[in-house]
Amino acid sequence: MRITAVLTVRNEGAFLLEWLAHHRACGFTDFLVFSNDCDDGTDAMLDRLEVLGLLTHMRNPGPHKEGPQWAALKQADMHPLVQDADWLLTIDIDEFVNIHTGNRTVPALLAALPTATAIPLTWRLFGNGGVVAYEDRPVTETFTRAAPAVLYWPWRAVMFKTLFRNDGSYGKLGVHRPRNPDRDRMAGQAWFDGSGSALPLPFHTARVFTDPGRDSYGLAQLNHYALGSMEGYLVKTDRGRANREGSNFDTGYWVDRNFSDIEDRSIAALDSNALREDLHHDPVLGPLHKAAVAWRHARFLKLMAEEPWRALFGRLLMTPPTRALPRDVAESIWKRRFRPEAAKG
Repeated sequence: MRITAVLTVRNEGAFLLEWLAHHRACGFTDFLVFSNDCDDGTDAMLDRLEVLGLLTHMRNPGPHKEGPQWAALKQADMHPLVQDADWLLTIDIDEFVNIHTGNRTVPALLAALPTATAIPLTWRLFGNGGVVAYEDRPVTETFTRAAPAVLYWPWRAVMFKTLFRNDGSYGKLGVHRPRNPDRDRMAGQAWFDGSGSALPLPFHTARVFTDPGRDSYGLAQLNHYALGSMEGYLVKTDRGRANREGSNFDTGYWVDRNFSDIEDRSIAALDSNALREDLHHDPVLGPLHKAAVAWRHARFLKLMAEEPWRALFGRLLMTPPTRALPRDVAESIWKRRFRPEAAKG
């Protein structure tokens, strides 16, 4: 069984080896990785990983009319690794698949849901945890405080990425879900959430988030380390979003994701340390990783020479962890401002 992950990166060399080691241990068999406009050597690391037979690297230089990720996905639709895959997942470098069943791999999840044609993996947001300085430490070990299992607001906190069977029911990849559904095949779709509950028809064609107020993590979750350290967040903000050309992060993005209510170390149950260490000891990858780390430190210092970046850094230092809203407060927002059925991807 071929399980393919599609990834788009820019200036993420410092995190690449941990991410790849984890997802190989998690059962992904193929990786199609697009890089664009890298300054930190990420593209050179990907070239080396391709030589080692661990992934396939595609360059995706800008400019991109719709953003680099959408440009990459259009190319990926036609790539043999996508066309020949049995299962597909579009994923980001700050997202880690975390399976809670069997041997904690994707095949174990599929065995637990044998009739599934799609499994939306709902984000579990991991907050900053008060980490100020960027250090060269594994992300999954550094950030262990997360949102509660049941979250009522914001709805963006429970968005998902869809692991789906590549059976021809959908014609295109999407950022959060497969697109271009074959309407004649929709009756045969069987979508299950990360707790194994069957999902209704709107998920088959449109939805991009789980119903707020629902625990969808019984079998699987998608650990989302969207913030990282405060220093690292400035570098991430400088880079901009992968799927929106010219769109940056801000304190609003930070507040919407900085939940630290629950300690969650469940991802440590899947051991990827041996492969990660092997990659770090590679004579080419090891120095490139260190160079990428040094680039991030240098980039932060350069940003801090400008007042707008110092101001953002100060706001992060002053902003406390995000408070999870009670249901009645969240419902007051839904009733006045928001219709969930209007949000489609």
